[in-house]
Amino acid sequence: MYTYNAVALDGSRRSGRVEAPSVEALSGMLKSQNLFLTKWATKEPPRETTRLKTVEVADFCRQLAAMLSSGIMLIRAITIMSQRNLKPHIKKVYLALMADLQKGSTLSEAMARRGRAFPELLINMMRAGENTGRLDVTAEKMAVTYDKQHRLDSKVRSAVTYPMILVVLIISVVLILFTFVLPQFMGLFENMELPLPTRIVMGISDFLKSHGLVLLVGIIIAAALLVALFRQPAPRRALDRLKLRLPGFGHLLKTIYTARFARTLSSLYVSGISMIQALTVAKSTIGNKYIESQFDQVVEHLGNGRSLSQALSGVDGFEPKLQSTVLIGEESGTLEKMLEAVADQYDYDSEMASQRLVTMIEPILIVVMAAIVLFVIISVLMPIYQLYQNVGAQGGL
Repeated sequence: MYTYNAVALDGSRRSGRVEAPSVEALSGMLKSQNLFLTKWATKEPPRETTRLKTVEVADFCRQLAAMLSSGIMLIRAITIMSQRNLKPHIKKVYLALMADLQKGSTLSEAMARRGRAFPELLINMMRAGENTGRLDVTAEKMAVTYDKQHRLDSKVRSAVTYPMILVVLIISVVLILFTFVLPQFMGLFENMELPLPTRIVMGISDFLKSHGLVLLVGIIIAAALLVALFRQPAPRRALDRLKLRLPGFGHLLKTIYTARFARTLSSLYVSGISMIQALTVAKSTIGNKYIESQFDQVVEHLGNGRSLSQALSGVDGFEPKLQSTVLIGEESGTLEKMLEAVADQYDYDSEMASQRLVTMIEPILIVVMAAIVLFVIISVLMPIYQLYQNVGAQGGL
């Protein structure tokens, strides 16, 4: 994309923006319009900032594989896909792919120009498929890969939905009790010496009524600062390392990370990409910066002649079974199959672990909510009981 200034035969000046393969081609295009190029500058087209969801990437690969395997040409396949009833952001990406393909770009080049729209793994796999002439097979394999990833992510999200609802419910109940219910009893307890639980509850209620808005603003500001902090490399690595040490959650995350890495590495390795390049791409799909930071040493060990199993043995964050599985795959010459098998196994383990974790968390949250409500009820009933006792004593006198 060029922006240009030009002079016409009558001396008038013109400016504009046009696509051309080179400056010479741009000059020739303008001369055909009796314009003479005086100044130009390249302008990169805007890159996509929206990342396609996993299910959308899987659908793209599935549709592409079906049409390519049936003999439809690549440009025609993308054209057909772009004409479907799609969400606006997906349609925009497909139309941009079609435009680049019509200009002579390969599919992997066109996908890479879309910025964050497509995963780096998919771009590298498509590039490998183009080199081997098996783009349809690659697209079909990646459709299966992203389908499995989507199912696992969906199950994990579904598993944590109910605990999140309980947490929101607990917070809502606490706010209602302390800001609306308890103030109704304050008039009854004037000029009384209240028990400690009642004083605590009343103090919290007064604070929320007087400074609730300030507290909310403070929480929002603190959350924003934490988000900004953990976007920095060092704090993000520290947080990701801490995640692996959490009881229960740490084991679940290790299982998910191991499955994700094994499946990605298997796909890249079977496509013919070199192991070092495959590791470079696979580490970016793990989703944990602490584990990712250790792969420079893994690549260094490979460069020094160590086997992949030996290089991976020092990575903190993977399940121990991964290293032994890779060793068996190396010795038997079936590394890609062993990686695929261990990925399937850990996908299943991730699902089971998430369900067990939720089964354990749900009763804990229910008990916490019940304990909070019980504490509030006791703190209200204690002074009421004390008040009745005083009234009874005065009646007896």
